[in-house]
Amino acid sequence: MASIKNRKIAQLLMQLKFTPKNKRRQQLKATEDLLISIKPDQLYPFEFVFFKITGFEPKNLSGIDSIEGEQLAADLRFFISKLSSQVAERTDDIGHKILTLNELALELKISSKTIERWRKRGLGARKYIFHDGKKKLGISETDLNKFIAVNPEISKRASNFSRLENTEKKKILQKAASWTKKADLSRNQVIDRIAEEFNRSHETIRYLLLKNEKTMPAKAVFDRPSGVISPAQQAEIYRSFLQGANIKELMEKYNRNKSSIYRIINVIRAKKLLTRKIEFIKSSEFEKSGFGDLLLKSNEQNDKATKPDTAFLTDGWFPEYLKQLNKTVKLNRDQEQQIFRYYNYLKFLAKTKVADIDSRQVCGKLLSQIEKLLGWSEILKQKIIESNLGLVVSISRKHITTGLSLQDLISEGNFSLMRAVEKFDYTRGYRFSTYASLAIAKDFARIVPAEAARPDKAPTMSLDGVESKSILENGKIERAHHSLEQVIKDNLDKREQYIIINHFGLTGSLIKKNKKTLKEIGDHLALTKERVRQIELLALQKLRNSLSIKEFESLTK
Repeated sequence: MASIKNRKIAQLLMQLKFTPKNKRRQQLKATEDLLISIKPDQLYPFEFVFFKITGFEPKNLSGIDSIEGEQLAADLRFFISKLSSQVAERTDDIGHKILTLNELALELKISSKTIERWRKRGLGARKYIFHDGKKKLGISETDLNKFIAVNPEISKRASNFSRLENTEKKKILQKAASWTKKADLSRNQVIDRIAEEFNRSHETIRYLLLKNEKTMPAKAVFDRPSGVISPAQQAEIYRSFLQGANIKELMEKYNRNKSSIYRIINVIRAKKLLTRKIEFIKSSEFEKSGFGDLLLKSNEQNDKATKPDTAFLTDGWFPEYLKQLNKTVKLNRDQEQQIFRYYNYLKFLAKTKVADIDSRQVCGKLLSQIEKLLGWSEILKQKIIESNLGLVVSISRKHITTGLSLQDLISEGNFSLMRAVEKFDYTRGYRFSTYASLAIAKDFARIVPAEAARPDKAPTMSLDGVESKSILENGKIERAHHSLEQVIKDNLDKREQYIIINHFGLTGSLIKKNKKTLKEIGDHLALTKERVRQIELLALQKLRNSLSIKEFESLTK
């Protein structure tokens, strides 16, 4: 059964039930106007959608959720259907013509599938009470004219559209089979030639051939299936690719050509980069012309490396720089300043290049450049963390208390260290160790009392303090955990998922978290506590790529 996929839009629909009927009709009209303007390949922040429908700025929303245009349009169509059912008007009371979907198809001599395609393109359809007293989806003459005005080419094609007779269908299938044998033509080329010969639209021929493939696969005209592939299959292709599957294997398994496989992979890569939260410490020097060259020349060992382009650091630079870092466990002030400058500049470049991604025509080379920049930044982040692990141990020893072992404190301290790396403003000239020490100590001051007060640590504790939490605060935590569940599934393997979920208590209720110690997790996975902590640190870095700093912090409170 169809439903609204986006949770916030579904909640908005529920909230509108309590607004006056006249107000809901205004909001219904606003939603229809929004739908017709949606572009499938764009991202729309929920704040924008909320404002367009209600006319108010949203408040108390956690994070900035963006919705893909295609999914947003599908949700808005269902939203309009449900909302219009609540405020349905009688067709007799409306001053212009209202047609059911079937009546419109008959009047324009088009198929019901064409109507559905038009609805996906933004044609508004809402519930009306017709002459028989039943509520049905209908399209007003006014909305139809608006849609045609925005999409004039559609009405021209539709005017020539009439139902195919069986004899004509057979001729088209025979002609398609003939064309595929005569010449090495693509599916679209064959469809275009047949459409021209039979004076039919491209879509008419395409749907006929597609239906023939589904109903009689043994008599399919084309060796390969239609270019339409389900989202689930696309996701599986991408996962297989990441796991090292050969392109030829994917071509054979899914019966697709090489360009189709790469196109599917690149589209998903682009979506992930467009939704990835890339945050960095801003510096005015990043905008200066030639800063990339100057940055590399400041390191004498890198002078021998290939000269980089000012817009993109070349491959020759990074291996050389890593060799130098690997020689030093502890970073001095100058090295620390330099590595933080590189770290933030790489993310600045990546963020700049993400803005150049065209979701309609994805460039694999551009995606590779962005992924390489982000990959380099993650390696530098790991180097910073490794050089400061001793600092975490030192501070943890000073905070040993009942309820938390040294191992647990070190794990929490590593977590704080990760956040400190991202928040540290190197442009102020302070040492990172000073900033990180304060950040870790501050987190311990919050974590240690909270851990000692946990209900499972102190069974006699009253729940009054827990119950006094505001409903709003609990709601924020619930929303953050709900968001994290999906991020965990998308980015971590099974072992990493188990460690993160159980160590940070992402199961159970708000009152009592089902947390496990590193030792308990290690016993379950047959690993040492130290190995569990190492896996956890890597997993947290993966999660950080999909969360803002604020969201990242809220998930561990």
